Amino acid sequence: MAERKTKDRNQGNSAPEGESREEKRKNKRSDKKSAERAARDAKESEWQERVVQIRRVTKVVKGGKKLSFRAIVIVGNEKGQVGVGVGKAADVINAVKKGVVDGKKHLITVPLTKASSIPHPSNGTAVGASVIIRPASPGTGVIAGGAVRTVLEMAGVKNILAKQLGSGNPLNNARAAVKALSALRTFKSVARAREIPLEQIFDRPVDKF
Repeated sequence: MAERKTKDRNQGNSAPEGESREEKRKNKRSDKKSAERAARDAKESEWQERVVQIRRVTKVVKGGKKLSFRAIVIVGNEKGQVGVGVGKAADVINAVKKGVVDGKKHLITVPLTKASSIPHPSNGTAVGASVIIRPASPGTGVIAGGAVRTVLEMAGVKNILAKQLGSGNPLNNARAAVKALSALRTFKSVARAREIPLEQIFDRPVDKF
């Protein structure tokens, strides 16, 4: 009888221990999942999107007319990365979502100076649109209009001069601005490509520049 009682006690004590181990494992798994979700949310929160244009497109098919929407979305983190995306869907919400995904696929990195400007002037063209961008001193602000201004703001540029030439199509102007930004080069990259010291480009010591 005494042996049976001790066995029953041991069995009763072992059951909660097993449950506690399972609970610990579940808690660890849930903690990992929550940490992964928090990391994903943090990455997603860094990115911002702005809708430049939403157009209703009508397509003539056999049964009549088919309506769809096209959204032009500019995605950026205001830290030197920006992209232009286009989404097409039967409703506006899905068109914007597709535009955001397309914009993240076509991201470029913009070299920014300490004054939140660009290192040198640049030009960009896309179909019938052309854009000119010039560096500006601190306090100037973003002197630009239309889709070009949105692209520059999402890239994190705060002091710049820009001008749209040619077509007024917002998609072509946005792509022209992205091409102009992607053509920018830093002084260090130029010195590395030419295999010369950085001081030789400035013709003076870098510390005094």
